Amino acid sequence: MTDLPPRCAGVLLRGCGSATPARSISNDELGDRVETSDTWIRSRTGIAARRIVGREESLTALSAKAAEAALQMAGWSADSLDLILLATSTPDDLFGSAPRLQARIGAVRAAAFDVTAACSGFLFAVITAAQYLRCGAMQRILVVGADQLSRWVDWDDRRSCVLFGDAAGALVLEASIDGQDDLGGFLLRSDGSRGDVLQLPHHRDHLPLVGSASHQKGGFESIQMNGQEVYKFAVREVPAILDALLQKTGASAEQLDWLLLHQANQRILDAVAERFSIPQSKVLSNLASYGNTSAATIPLMLDEAVRDGRIQAGHRIASSGFGAGLSWGAALLRWSGPA
Repeated sequence: MTDLPPRCAGVLLRGCGSATPARSISNDELGDRVETSDTWIRSRTGIAARRIVGREESLTALSAKAAEAALQMAGWSADSLDLILLATSTPDDLFGSAPRLQARIGAVRAAAFDVTAACSGFLFAVITAAQYLRCGAMQRILVVGADQLSRWVDWDDRRSCVLFGDAAGALVLEASIDGQDDLGGFLLRSDGSRGDVLQLPHHRDHLPLVGSASHQKGGFESIQMNGQEVYKFAVREVPAILDALLQKTGASAEQLDWLLLHQANQRILDAVAERFSIPQSKVLSNLASYGNTSAATIPLMLDEAVRDGRIQAGHRIASSGFGAGLSWGAALLRWSGPA
C-alpha cells in the first residue's frame, strides 16, 4: 500500500449493488438461432447463459436498481451524493445517461456524467472518483458500471453473439481522513493503435446536404472483434500490469484474498491466476451465468461475492479491467463495507 500525499484523503468502499435483466438466454437457446452448441461455447469461453434487456427494461432502470442497492447497503440517502459517474458504452441517450440516473434515484445534489472506456470503464471510473475524494473536493460518490451490449451484437454472428450480456453494478465510495485507504494503488493504460481488434464503429454513410456538400448519417455498426487478437492482448497485458502494480506498491500475490478480473473469458481468468500462482478458490468468476457485460462485470461480481459472504471487511482484492480501446488497468482494493 502506498503512502498518501500530505492532506490527501483516503478512499473507502462503503456499499455495492447490482441488477440484471429478468430474461436469461441459455447456450442451447442460442443454438436455435445460430449454428452453435452448449459444449462449443462452454469449452471456449466458460459461458453458459447471459441476461438480455427486455421490452419493459432499460439501461437506466438497471443502473438505478444497482445504485439504490449500493446506497441501501451503505446506509446513505441519494441526496447525500456529491457525484455520479456512469461507466457505459451503450447509453440510453448518446448525450449521456448519468443525468437520467441522477434524476431517477433522487440524487438532487449530485453532478453526473458518463465515462466511456468499454470493458475497462468501471475501473477507470472508480479511479477517477478516487481523485475527487482524495483532493477533498467531494465526500461521497456513486460509480455505476452498466452496459446493454445486446443492442449492438450481430445475433447472426456465432463468433461474437455467444459472448455478451446486459447488466449493471454499482459501488459507493467515501473520503476518509483517518488514514484508512481502500485504494492501495492503480495503473492505467491505453493503446489506440490496436483499437480495431475490438470496436463498435460509426457508420460511414454520407447523404446529400446542399449543393456539393454532404453530411454523415448517425448510427453504428455491430460489435466487431478479432477474438484471437483480443485473447492474446488480455493474457499478455493483464499479468504485466498486475505485476507492475504489485511491484509499485510493494505487495505480493500471496497477500491477496481475491483476484477480481473483468469477466470476458474463463481461459483468461485461469491464465492470469496461473501466472501468479493464485489458487482457483481465490479467483472470482460468475461468467457462466452472465457472459461479458462489459463495464458491469467487475461490480456485478463484487456485489455477488460481498452479499454471499465470500468478501469480508478487510479483504484485499487485485482487480483488472481490459478491453476495447484498447484500454486496460489494474487496482489494488480493500473492502471496508458499511461504517
